[in-house]
Amino acid sequence: MKINATMQLMGTTYRLHYEDADSFDDLPRAQCRQVYGVCFVGDKLVIGFGGHKHGWGLIGGTIEPGESFEQTLRREIQEEANLQVVAARPIGYQRVTDPQGGVVYQLRYVCSVEPIGPFVADPAGSVTGIKLIDPHDYRRYFDWGEIGERLINRALELRPKLLH
Repeated sequence: MKINATMQLMGTTYRLHYEDADSFDDLPRAQCRQVYGVCFVGDKLVIGFGGHKHGWGLIGGTIEPGESFEQTLRREIQEEANLQVVAARPIGYQRVTDPQGGVVYQLRYVCSVEPIGPFVADPAGSVTGIKLIDPHDYRRYFDWGEIGERLINRALELRPKLLH
């Protein structure tokens, strides 16, 4: 599925293009900047509070030099939520184009995770709390329009395949 949308962030309009993907191998690696997980503990969706928007959202962050996409996913989820990724697979990606034509890619995975221990704090301070919710209730916490709806629905479709 492909979805086009726009997003306003601090007075700037960005063009968004979402596509389902089973692999990220064909994306331009140098333009891939973020990896986020639609993470599940059992049948509950993990969301984190904080970030530059100071609201609820998915767990993830920036790819560091030398990291694979999956290494970034595992590190960010552990740092931000004290959770260990048991299994993960790609959902899709979002291509974000700024007003000057600059392009970055944001990658999305579905993940089965389990607690390492209790959530205490994100060392970077960007996530200040986590919550486990019914995934069908996500819009009570964040609403990312048609793209957000597709991310959650595709994660729910693919989640059973993580367990096999």
